[in-house]
Amino acid sequence: MSPRHLALAVVIAAVWGFNFVVMQTGLRHFAPLQYSGLRFALAAFPALLFVGRPGVAWRWVAGVAAAIGVGQFGLLLVGMRAGMPAGLSSLVLQTQALFTVLFAATLLGERLTARRLTGLAVAFCGLVLVAFDFGVSGPIGAFALCVAAAAAWSVGIIIQRRAAPPDSLRFMVWVSALSTPPLLLMSFLLEGAPTLDAPLEGWLSLAYVAFVSTLGGFGAWGFLLRRYDASTVGPYALLVPVFGMSSAALVTGEPLSWPTVLAAALIIAGVLYSGSRPRRVRRSPERLESTLARPA
Repeated sequence: MSPRHLALAVVIAAVWGFNFVVMQTGLRHFAPLQYSGLRFALAAFPALLFVGRPGVAWRWVAGVAAAIGVGQFGLLLVGMRAGMPAGLSSLVLQTQALFTVLFAATLLGERLTARRLTGLAVAFCGLVLVAFDFGVSGPIGAFALCVAAAAAWSVGIIIQRRAAPPDSLRFMVWVSALSTPPLLLMSFLLEGAPTLDAPLEGWLSLAYVAFVSTLGGFGAWGFLLRRYDASTVGPYALLVPVFGMSSAALVTGEPLSWPTVLAAALIIAGVLYSGSRPRRVRRSPERLESTLARPA
């Protein structure tokens, strides 16, 4: 990657990491499902009027909206409202890689290699360490909701992989549009009549997650994916919990215990190792020629 594009990838990770602190701020003024619905409503309108059709079958858009829009963000924000800290949420959400590999093997028949299994085992150890450390002092139900959000995200990733949208920003705008009605309906049924009398801080939080994180982040990420392989761009997403945890510590004073730091190292290392490719042994021309000349 060029230095400019590398810097862009780091900035996107920082935007997405800080997003957890911003969401925690917004949850002081909005109910979780209402906040999610308003976030996607702002991301979809008026952008929906300018982006054109999604470019894939509507069932794929609806599937990703259900898994990511309603499932991931609905569960995540309910979990954060129930007591899951912002920085820790950004870390636990990265365990979607574990679920993605497992679901891809189960649903798509993808092969589980020894490297992937080793990486998953290391990341799972980190997740167990987080659960143990947080379970001692925090509500385990909030942690479970965040893990469920990671699982829902992985389902959305698999659906989006099957859909292969030609334009990730356009696709995300339509996903946002289809996520809005069920979230707002669920908010009305479960959280009561909506209130829109939030202070400026709440609306600025919504503006950040809708325009900067959702539209800006996914648009820039799609820009990078159109120019580089996913294996080149993807690892930079592992910087999200780094920025999430550090910004939460700086802005909200969220403590960083040594078990959390160790868990972060295990999860990131495990995800990175499971998604990497083994280095191929390069043969010298003489050895390659002798191999090709060898009879079967």
